[in-house]
Amino acid sequence: MNEDYALYSDEELIIRLRDGEESVTEYLMNKYKNLVRSKAKSMYILGADNEDLIQEGMIGLFKALRDYDSGRDASFLTFADLCVSRQMYTAVQASRRQKHIPLNTYVSLYGNVSMNHDGEEEELVNVLASHAGQSPEEVVIDRENVVQLEQMFERELSSFEKQVLDLYLTSMGYQQIARVLGRDEKSTDNALQRIKNKLKRAINKTTDR
Repeated sequence: MNEDYALYSDEELIIRLRDGEESVTEYLMNKYKNLVRSKAKSMYILGADNEDLIQEGMIGLFKALRDYDSGRDASFLTFADLCVSRQMYTAVQASRRQKHIPLNTYVSLYGNVSMNHDGEEEELVNVLASHAGQSPEEVVIDRENVVQLEQMFERELSSFEKQVLDLYLTSMGYQQIARVLGRDEKSTDNALQRIKNKLKRAINKTTDR
């Protein structure tokens, strides 16, 4: 029976699920398990256990199946992506509150979080510096100064800005970050610009010494 499901759109399958066809749940959970794994890999940088993230992501996927409304939401894939991301990030935040871990213990500016044009990983400090308007070649930052930058993040970023930075590090754009955090796009984009400006000022202070 499951083989026939591939002939239908997700939205059509959701209708069948609402009509009591429970096997649709298993099919769609299996169809989107790689989405969950991909999200878990990107959020691993935030300090959570990968297997725990996958488990939370599957919960988010199940909630997407339960709550999807074709008349209100975008495509099921878009809605599922949002639910999975939100469930994982909520779990990350809950874990941090239990451990009382400050920002600078789980985000390292020398951590490799992005791929450059040559397919090689780049350090976060260079990625953020380039996004702040400076190329990596223009920024020479030793590890002592990196510690100071991390302390700056902890001291000067608001709670909302820290959340935006968290999700930005997982390669989300400001529009997706806004959806995950339940905030409007303009305030999210403004927060991201403030983060970049604060980083740029901090880098200038360290390199001017």
